[in-house]
Amino acid sequence: MSLTVQNVKVHLVDEGSGPPILFLHGNPDSAEMWSGVIKHLHKSYRCLAPDLPGFGSSTAPADFDYALQNLADYVDGLVQALGIREPLNLATHDLGTSFGLAWAIKHPEKVRRIAISNAMFFSDYRWHFWGRVWRTPFVGELSMVLMNWLIFKLEMRRSSRKLTVEHIRNTYALMRGPMRKMIVRLYRASTPQLFAGWEDELLALTARVPTCVLWGDCDPYIAAKFAERFGAKQVHHFPDCGHWLPAEAADEVAERLLKFFA
Repeated sequence: MSLTVQNVKVHLVDEGSGPPILFLHGNPDSAEMWSGVIKHLHKSYRCLAPDLPGFGSSTAPADFDYALQNLADYVDGLVQALGIREPLNLATHDLGTSFGLAWAIKHPEKVRRIAISNAMFFSDYRWHFWGRVWRTPFVGELSMVLMNWLIFKLEMRRSSRKLTVEHIRNTYALMRGPMRKMIVRLYRASTPQLFAGWEDELLALTARVPTCVLWGDCDPYIAAKFAERFGAKQVHHFPDCGHWLPAEAADEVAERLLKFFA
């Protein structure tokens, strides 16, 4: 399925029927990251998983605005384009959480429940090594040019040792020039200090909207201590998993989500 929002040609997985769930992936992923989870949930829910702007098979203009307010506007435009009128369930991972939570904060009446996995939404967060590299002019561009299959595979396995080689290979196949440029732009726009103020609104949101956190503790990018800071009533730690928890432990994540969204 494809549609257009803010001049972004959106590629979107739309499977199943029932109450809608919007799945938002992170970097350097696509909707494919959620495929193992969706295969369990699509029997009971309408599962909607877009490739985010500039990622996977979705295009994006070079001047796409990554300010949090515009991320909220973008997701709201996507929801409207899909014709969804009822409150939906939201499942987010990594940088897709910035899109999802910004939208949920601005439109809490449109959200039924929220599930968050390995993400940051905090002004005191400090970027990991690759984040600092990508945020540095020239160095970030050079790192993308030099990012070959071997480096990519080693980094993905370091961060999530249970990922299959097939999954890593499919993800790497999407790392074409436009997506590499978009990753650099996204990281440079995602300054942690910009979340100041939004953090308080997040806690006000999660005090009203049922929220759960699913966290792979062996994450070298975002420490497990951040899992407790979203204000979620339910926090589930996976001590043997890393950053890409929904891909590493799809069956277990799907089981948790089925119980939570029910």
